[in-house]
Amino acid sequence: MNAIGLFRFNRGELVFSVKCFVAAMLAMYIASRMGQPRPFWALMTTYVVANPLAGAVRSKALFRLLGTLLGSAAALLLVPALSNTPELLTLALALWLGVCLYFSLQDRTPRSYVFMLAGYTAALIGFPAVDAPQTMFDTAIARVEEIGLGILAATVVHSIVLPTGLGPTVLGLLDRSLRDARQWLLDLVQSPRRESRGGALAADRGRVAADITQLRLLSTHIPFDTTHLRWTAGAVRAVQDRVASLTPALSAVEDRLQALRQAEGELAPDVTAVMAKVAQWLQAIDRDGDNDASTLRQAIQAFGAETETQRSTWSRALRLSLAERLDELVEGWRACVALRREVDDGLRGVAPPPSRRLRTVGDGALHRDVGMALLSSLAAVVAICICAAFWILTGWPSGSAAVMMAAVFCSFFATMDDPVPAIHGFLKYTLWSVPLSALYVLLLLPAVHDFGMLVVVCAPVFLLLGCFVARPTTMMAAMPILFGVASALALHDTANADLVSFTNSMIAQVLGILVAGRTTRLIRSVGVDWSARRIQRATWRELADLAAAPRRQVKADAYAVRMLDRLSLLAPRVAAAGGAVDGVSADALRDLRLGADVVSMQRVRGHLPLHLGHGLMRDLERLFRERMASQVTANPPSLLKRIDDALQAALGAEGHASPDGRSAICALVGLRRNLYPDALPVRPASVVPEGGAP
Repeated sequence: MNAIGLFRFNRGELVFSVKCFVAAMLAMYIASRMGQPRPFWALMTTYVVANPLAGAVRSKALFRLLGTLLGSAAALLLVPALSNTPELLTLALALWLGVCLYFSLQDRTPRSYVFMLAGYTAALIGFPAVDAPQTMFDTAIARVEEIGLGILAATVVHSIVLPTGLGPTVLGLLDRSLRDARQWLLDLVQSPRRESRGGALAADRGRVAADITQLRLLSTHIPFDTTHLRWTAGAVRAVQDRVASLTPALSAVEDRLQALRQAEGELAPDVTAVMAKVAQWLQAIDRDGDNDASTLRQAIQAFGAETETQRSTWSRALRLSLAERLDELVEGWRACVALRREVDDGLRGVAPPPSRRLRTVGDGALHRDVGMALLSSLAAVVAICICAAFWILTGWPSGSAAVMMAAVFCSFFATMDDPVPAIHGFLKYTLWSVPLSALYVLLLLPAVHDFGMLVVVCAPVFLLLGCFVARPTTMMAAMPILFGVASALALHDTANADLVSFTNSMIAQVLGILVAGRTTRLIRSVGVDWSARRIQRATWRELADLAAAPRRQVKADAYAVRMLDRLSLLAPRVAAAGGAVDGVSADALRDLRLGADVVSMQRVRGHLPLHLGHGLMRDLERLFRERMASQVTANPPSLLKRIDDALQAALGAEGHASPDGRSAICALVGLRRNLYPDALPVRPASVVPEGGAP
């Protein structure tokens, strides 16, 4: 972007900047009139919670207020009790931040802001009060009031003045996820004979995974929206879960079609006929809105039940498995269409029936990394202790600012694989703010004598930076400059707006950021390949747990949501590593299908002889444990034999006549295809001694 284009702002960016500035000045004015000791805290808070979407502002405001209250309470408890022992107080505040940061990283939604803010708020309030613990209560109350004023001003302005609802963003993402899932299905059923759709199908898979995760994170703000969208939160989440649960079936249909090509040379007429019927049904839904699928499901069931003697055992098993997955897709797509209509009803203000209660997976199903959360917490604790030790040993009056900066910056970027570049980038733009801050503190503010002059003096810089904050490509550069200027202006609150105090404050901020960056580099910075392998090991661990717990109630939808989240986490890391990472599956959707098949097998394994079902689950658990420990490079032939024996047993004695029998056959076909995609077709039945392993 050239220099002229950089300063060419659109209407949305200009409106956002004006609203932010109005909210900031309103909060500043009220805080000053109330006699608050640090009114610039209220000003900074309005920019911290600002967001182009009104619902996101309201949710973030609530989360910030809760975090501030929790952090203030912790400071009130710790500082007076440990003020006589600075070392213990430092350790206590550092441990508090570490614990809060850990819980923040375990919540992958915007709610995590509550825990993060609770951690570093205690540091922001506690460390400056070490020298005067008797003022701790007044300081904490003042911080809560000032931050509350900033939150209130931002919420009112962004909710009333030209509010931007979440509707277009959420509904656009929701429709895009449905459209991408539908396109994946159409790519499969409209041209099943084509071999050259690999690129299109791969793009379909990647888009669906990314859409679902983005929508799940954004939908956290829906209950806070200013429009009727807030009444649709349950339906939106239910659509997310439904699309997520469709993904294993979509991937399985793609795999079964490929297996049928390998087994028979090309797709037989009966396969292409049933796929054509599914395509016609999808087009009828789009055209007429009629989602009755009884005729189609009967045709699918008839296709799966067909048993021609000239077909091999493997071909019959593949057809039955394909029919089961197609039936799942049809029923799941009907539910998606119905739920999407329910979202539209909610937007019109039509409430669902009182008895209508949507069951959703919830955000707890997202991937969590306990180990990295612990390392991030440890890095924050160590950085705080280093800065505090320097402060205590030197007696530096501004040393508390370095401790606070270390606490804040170890928290802000803890979700990244390597936070150091982001920390250094923030430091660079903070240094860029120093000349501008010096201009305000040393020249402009001393000339300000009333609130009107303050507004005039602040307007040019804050309005310009607000426009850059509204632009995603420049936000990470504008925010450090804006906060650098606002922090310098806060020196005016304490009557320390002089060259010595300004210099000390800037040095302390830079030192705190540098310590945060160096400590993070030493303790928890990791490469994208290492992080990708860690995500893969988490998948193997969960698959082993699924295979080991037959009586445990396993939610297949939750596993699908978590695997799609992992797919969206893996994709950019694998791309950054050059397209491949040792120890990471080249086909991540295979793990998704594996999980669905293991869950299904646990549910219906009673349909198999006891020694076959138990032995298969035991072998699967052992395989996944060995993969997790990187002790296996190839799947053992004995497991393939075990799967084939179980499949022969399930196919025998008209096993496909019952729903559980068909589910067992479908799961076994899936396990065989996912673990041994290049294996020869199923061989004739072999005899396995009951109670023994081959």
